[in-house]
Amino acid sequence: MPEIARQLGVSRSTAYLWVRHIPLERDPEEERQRRRAHSKAIAEARWADHRRARDEAQKEARAMAGRVVGRLSERDLLILGAAIYWCEGTKSKPWRRDDHLQFVNSDPGLHALFPRFLEVCGVDRAVPTYRVSIHGTADPDVAAQWWAAELEVPREQFRPATLKKHKPTTVRRNVGDEYRGCLVINVPRSRELYWRIEGMIAELFRSAAERT
Repeated sequence: MPEIARQLGVSRSTAYLWVRHIPLERDPEEERQRRRAHSKAIAEARWADHRRARDEAQKEARAMAGRVVGRLSERDLLILGAAIYWCEGTKSKPWRRDDHLQFVNSDPGLHALFPRFLEVCGVDRAVPTYRVSIHGTADPDVAAQWWAAELEVPREQFRPATLKKHKPTTVRRNVGDEYRGCLVINVPRSRELYWRIEGMIAELFRSAAERT
Protein backbone atom coordinates (compact mmCIF):
# COMPACT_ATOMS: atom_id res chain seq x y z
CA MET A 1 0.00 0.00 0.00
CA PRO A 2 2.71 2.58 0.83
CA GLU A 3 4.57 1.63 -2.37
CA ILE A 4 1.43 2.08 -4.53
CA ALA A 5 0.76 5.45 -2.95
CA ARG A 6 4.36 6.57 -3.47
CA GLN A 7 4.55 5.57 -7.10
CA LEU A 8 1.19 7.15 -7.99
CA GLY A 9 1.73 10.25 -5.89
CA VAL A 10 -1.44 9.83 -3.84
CA SER A 11 -2.17 9.46 -0.14
CA ARG A 12 -2.25 6.05 1.49
CA SER A 13 -5.92 6.42 2.30
CA THR A 14 -6.68 7.05 -1.39
CA ALA A 15 -4.63 4.03 -2.45
CA TYR A 16 -6.46 1.95 0.13
CA LEU A 17 -9.86 2.95 -1.31
CA TRP A 18 -8.70 1.78 -4.74
CA VAL A 19 -7.48 -1.66 -3.67
CA ARG A 20 -9.45 -2.55 -0.54
CA HIS A 21 -11.68 -4.96 -2.51
CA ILE A 22 -8.65 -7.06 -3.54
CA PRO A 23 -8.09 -9.99 -1.14
CA LEU A 24 -4.56 -10.25 0.24
CA GLU A 25 -2.82 -13.59 -0.11
CA ARG A 26 -0.04 -13.87 2.46
CA ASP A 27 2.46 -16.68 2.82
CA PRO A 28 1.40 -18.69 5.93
CA GLU A 29 4.96 -18.94 7.28
CA GLU A 30 5.61 -15.23 6.74
CA GLU A 31 2.34 -14.44 8.48
CA ARG A 32 3.32 -16.61 11.48
CA GLN A 33 6.69 -14.91 11.69
CA ARG A 34 5.08 -11.48 11.45
CA ARG A 35 2.63 -12.28 14.25
CA ARG A 36 5.40 -13.78 16.36
CA ALA A 37 7.58 -10.70 15.92
CA HIS A 38 4.62 -8.43 16.71
CA SER A 39 3.82 -10.36 19.91
CA LYS A 40 7.48 -10.27 20.96
CA ALA A 41 7.68 -6.52 20.40
CA ILE A 42 4.56 -5.96 22.51
CA ALA A 43 5.91 -8.19 25.31
CA GLU A 44 9.30 -6.46 25.25
CA ALA A 45 7.68 -3.04 25.50
CA ARG A 46 5.38 -4.22 28.31
CA TRP A 47 8.21 -5.66 30.43
CA ALA A 48 10.96 -3.13 29.64
CA ASP A 49 10.03 -0.77 32.50
CA HIS A 50 9.62 -3.70 34.89
CA ARG A 51 13.07 -5.05 34.04
CA ARG A 52 14.68 -1.65 34.43
CA ALA A 53 13.08 -1.21 37.87
CA ARG A 54 14.12 -4.74 38.87
CA ASP A 55 17.72 -4.19 37.74
CA GLU A 56 17.94 -0.90 39.65
CA ALA A 57 16.53 -2.54 42.78
CA GLN A 58 19.02 -5.40 42.46
CA LYS A 59 21.92 -2.98 42.02
CA GLU A 60 20.91 -0.99 45.08
CA ALA A 61 20.40 -4.11 47.22
CA ARG A 62 23.84 -5.42 46.30
CA ALA A 63 25.51 -2.10 47.00
CA MET A 64 23.80 -1.78 50.39
CA ALA A 65 24.72 -5.35 51.34
CA GLY A 66 28.31 -4.78 50.24
CA ARG A 67 28.64 -1.76 52.50
CA VAL A 68 27.65 -3.92 55.48
CA VAL A 69 30.66 -6.21 55.01
CA GLY A 70 33.49 -3.72 55.26
CA ARG A 71 37.04 -4.89 55.89
CA LEU A 72 37.39 -8.45 57.17
CA SER A 73 39.25 -8.94 60.43
CA GLU A 74 41.26 -12.07 61.25
CA ARG A 75 38.37 -13.29 63.40
CA ASP A 76 35.98 -12.77 60.48
CA LEU A 77 38.28 -14.79 58.20
CA LEU A 78 38.56 -17.59 60.76
CA ILE A 79 34.80 -17.94 61.17
CA LEU A 80 34.05 -17.53 57.48
CA GLY A 81 36.82 -19.91 56.40
CA ALA A 82 35.71 -22.59 58.86
CA ALA A 83 32.10 -22.26 57.67
CA ILE A 84 32.88 -22.54 53.95
CA TYR A 85 35.18 -25.49 54.61
CA TRP A 86 32.43 -27.26 56.53
CA CYS A 87 30.16 -26.76 53.52
CA GLU A 88 32.60 -27.56 50.71
CA GLY A 89 35.51 -29.48 52.27
CA THR A 90 35.97 -33.16 52.96
CA LYS A 91 35.14 -34.23 56.50
CA SER A 92 36.50 -37.00 58.63
CA LYS A 93 34.21 -39.99 59.21
CA PRO A 94 34.32 -42.73 61.87
CA TRP A 95 35.20 -45.20 59.11
CA ARG A 96 37.63 -42.83 57.33
CA ARG A 97 39.97 -40.57 59.28
CA ASP A 98 41.53 -37.92 57.06
CA ASP A 99 44.82 -36.33 58.04
CA HIS A 100 44.63 -33.37 55.68
CA LEU A 101 42.20 -30.71 54.50
CA GLN A 102 40.69 -30.95 51.02
CA PHE A 103 38.58 -28.09 49.71
CA VAL A 104 36.66 -28.52 46.43
CA ASN A 105 34.64 -25.92 44.56
CA SER A 106 34.20 -24.26 41.18
CA ASP A 107 33.72 -20.70 42.48
CA PRO A 108 36.86 -18.52 42.09
CA GLY A 109 35.62 -16.24 44.88
CA LEU A 110 35.57 -19.05 47.43
CA HIS A 111 38.98 -20.23 46.27
CA ALA A 112 40.36 -16.73 46.73
CA LEU A 113 38.92 -16.63 50.26
CA PHE A 114 40.07 -20.07 51.43
CA PRO A 115 43.85 -19.38 51.10
CA ARG A 116 43.31 -16.20 53.16
CA PHE A 117 41.77 -18.38 55.85
CA LEU A 118 44.78 -20.73 55.70
CA GLU A 119 47.20 -17.81 56.06
CA VAL A 120 45.39 -16.58 59.17
CA CYS A 121 45.70 -20.14 60.52
CA GLY A 122 49.47 -19.99 59.97
CA VAL A 123 49.68 -22.07 56.78
CA ASP A 124 52.28 -20.78 54.32
CA ARG A 125 51.03 -20.18 50.76
CA ALA A 126 53.64 -22.61 49.42
CA VAL A 127 52.22 -25.54 51.42
CA PRO A 128 48.85 -26.26 49.71
CA THR A 129 48.74 -28.17 46.44
CA TYR A 130 46.17 -27.64 43.72
CA ARG A 131 44.46 -29.97 41.29
CA VAL A 132 41.82 -29.46 38.60
CA SER A 133 38.90 -31.89 38.48
CA ILE A 134 37.28 -31.59 35.08
CA HIS A 135 35.33 -33.50 32.45
CA GLY A 136 37.41 -35.25 29.84
CA THR A 137 35.77 -33.25 27.05
CA ALA A 138 37.52 -30.07 28.30
CA ASP A 139 41.22 -29.11 28.30
CA PRO A 140 42.69 -29.67 31.80
CA ASP A 141 45.93 -27.82 31.04
CA VAL A 142 44.12 -24.68 29.91
CA ALA A 143 41.88 -24.86 32.98
CA ALA A 144 44.86 -25.28 35.33
CA GLN A 145 46.61 -22.31 33.71
CA TRP A 146 43.49 -20.20 34.21
CA TRP A 147 43.14 -21.17 37.89
CA ALA A 148 46.83 -20.49 38.51
CA ALA A 149 46.57 -17.01 37.02
CA GLU A 150 43.25 -16.27 38.74
CA LEU A 151 44.54 -17.16 42.23
CA GLU A 152 48.13 -16.01 41.58
CA VAL A 153 49.47 -19.45 42.43
CA PRO A 154 52.63 -20.87 40.82
CA ARG A 155 51.79 -23.46 38.20
CA GLU A 156 54.32 -25.78 39.86
CA GLN A 157 51.97 -26.22 42.83
CA PHE A 158 49.41 -27.95 40.58
CA ARG A 159 49.21 -31.73 40.55
CA PRO A 160 47.97 -33.73 37.51
CA ALA A 161 44.29 -33.16 36.82
CA THR A 162 41.51 -35.60 37.62
CA LEU A 163 39.39 -36.31 34.56
CA LYS A 164 35.71 -37.02 35.08
CA LYS A 165 34.13 -39.61 32.81
CA HIS A 166 31.74 -38.00 30.37
CA LYS A 167 28.28 -39.54 30.04
CA PRO A 168 26.78 -38.72 26.62
CA THR A 169 23.25 -39.24 27.93
CA THR A 170 23.68 -36.49 30.55
CA VAL A 171 22.70 -32.98 29.47
CA ARG A 172 25.48 -30.78 30.88
CA ARG A 173 25.35 -27.00 30.94
CA ASN A 174 28.90 -26.48 32.24
CA VAL A 175 30.47 -26.54 28.80
CA GLY A 176 32.28 -24.11 26.51
CA ASP A 177 35.24 -21.81 27.03
CA GLU A 178 33.93 -20.64 30.42
CA TYR A 179 33.99 -24.17 31.86
CA ARG A 180 37.12 -24.67 33.98
CA GLY A 181 36.06 -27.53 36.19
CA CYS A 182 36.42 -27.67 39.96
CA LEU A 183 39.59 -26.78 41.80
CA VAL A 184 40.78 -29.06 44.59
CA ILE A 185 42.99 -27.54 47.30
CA ASN A 186 44.87 -30.03 49.47
CA VAL A 187 46.65 -29.02 52.67
CA PRO A 188 49.04 -31.78 53.75
CA ARG A 189 49.74 -32.56 57.40
CA SER A 190 46.76 -30.49 58.53
CA ARG A 191 45.14 -32.85 61.04
CA GLU A 192 45.44 -30.34 63.90
CA LEU A 193 44.00 -27.58 61.72
CA TYR A 194 41.04 -29.85 60.94
CA TRP A 195 40.48 -30.30 64.68
CA ARG A 196 40.49 -26.52 65.08
CA ILE A 197 37.87 -26.19 62.36
CA GLU A 198 35.76 -28.80 64.12
CA GLY A 199 35.98 -26.76 67.32
CA MET A 200 35.00 -23.50 65.61
CA ILE A 201 32.05 -25.12 63.87
CA ALA A 202 30.83 -26.74 67.08
CA GLU A 203 30.96 -23.38 68.85
CA LEU A 204 29.16 -21.68 65.95
CA PHE A 205 26.38 -24.23 66.16
CA ARG A 206 26.18 -23.89 69.93
CA SER A 207 26.15 -20.09 69.79
CA ALA A 208 23.48 -20.03 67.06
CA ALA A 209 21.27 -22.33 69.12
CA GLU A 210 21.39 -20.07 72.19
CA ARG A 211 18.17 -18.26 73.13
CA THR A 212 18.77 -14.66 74.21
